[in-house]
Amino acid sequence: MIKVIRPLLRGSTYTGVLFALVGAVAGLPLALVALVPAAGMSAKPYVLSAALSLALWVVLIGLVGLAGATRRVLVRAARRLLRVAVADPAAGASGERWRTPVFFVLHVLLGWVLLFGGSTLLVMGVALPGGYADGEARVSLFGWSTDLTGGWSWATAILCLLLAAVLFAAVSAALRWLAPRLLGPSSAERLAMAAERERALAERNRLAHELHDSIGHTLTAATIQAAVAGEVLSADPVAARAAMRSIEESTRAALEDLDYVLGVLRAEQAGTAPTRTLADLPELLDRLRHAGAVVVPETVGDPARVHGTLSRAAYRIVQEGLTNALRHGAGGPIRLRVAVAGEWLELSVLNGIKSGPSGFPTSGHGLPGLAERVRLLHGEFEAGRHGTDEWRLAVRLPIRLAA
Repeated sequence: MIKVIRPLLRGSTYTGVLFALVGAVAGLPLALVALVPAAGMSAKPYVLSAALSLALWVVLIGLVGLAGATRRVLVRAARRLLRVAVADPAAGASGERWRTPVFFVLHVLLGWVLLFGGSTLLVMGVALPGGYADGEARVSLFGWSTDLTGGWSWATAILCLLLAAVLFAAVSAALRWLAPRLLGPSSAERLAMAAERERALAERNRLAHELHDSIGHTLTAATIQAAVAGEVLSADPVAARAAMRSIEESTRAALEDLDYVLGVLRAEQAGTAPTRTLADLPELLDRLRHAGAVVVPETVGDPARVHGTLSRAAYRIVQEGLTNALRHGAGGPIRLRVAVAGEWLELSVLNGIKSGPSGFPTSGHGLPGLAERVRLLHGEFEAGRHGTDEWRLAVRLPIRLAA
């Protein structure tokens, strides 16, 4: 008994009734349009004209349901009034287009059933006891009529009110069941949404790598350069000014990267993505030398053969390797090797290992990020001790996959 009464105590039942009545009102103008052809027929059996009007009405409702705006309005109304979780349609996704027209047709039809059936039952439930009090209680329906005497009129009135309540709950429950299944994303739309989420996540991961590599390198170099400038400020003002200029150049480049990344994250029109490649390595090495680092570069082959995505990725890999050497190395020479041999690009950064703490915090994202970048480029990654007192980062990337 409690299970039967419980739906009548929920506010969602009555907001669902309101949703159904909105559908009935929405279908009224279309019903008037559907009556026009039947009214113009010269010889028209009642059943035929009624069937024609009903069929035309359903077609008109379905055509309105095909509009994308109709689906968006129905989704918002279902969330607010039916209180069901229905996802917004994916941008540009049509999905299975028949689902929204079917829901809209059922929405309108159930609204009319509720409007006429519910109002009839409510009127009977209220009027029958009054008729009995006057000594006249008569029920007529489709040509059939009967007189209700004694307590039968009260019993029938109560039954009508209960049936009205059951009808309200049933229509509301039916619409709540239909809405997620017909208005929610189809299988194709769910796949498209999952693919879009995957693309967005991949883009965010890429931006995180870019931000980590660029800003991390700049802050590391600027910290060391500032320390150098402070030490030689009195003894060697020229060297101090050179260090300060290097800090300015480094931070300006990092600001370009930061501006681009923040523009993408805010979904704004970001500027052109910074395109630093292997051709920019001399500038990078100059900034490190201004920071007091000793970098011994070695180039084998022609780096100009490497271009596009591969060249940009190689620059970031070298940048991250040199940044790690600055942060955690022993301060001795950093040996950088860039070799283009056959169909492979080989990158190597070798530096001494500091015995004590480096003084720089470790996020733990640098090497895993590099390994992921190399994996996406179908390359080989190795990082770890080389001998007893050196650390080596070695990457091997296929040139034939460059874009």
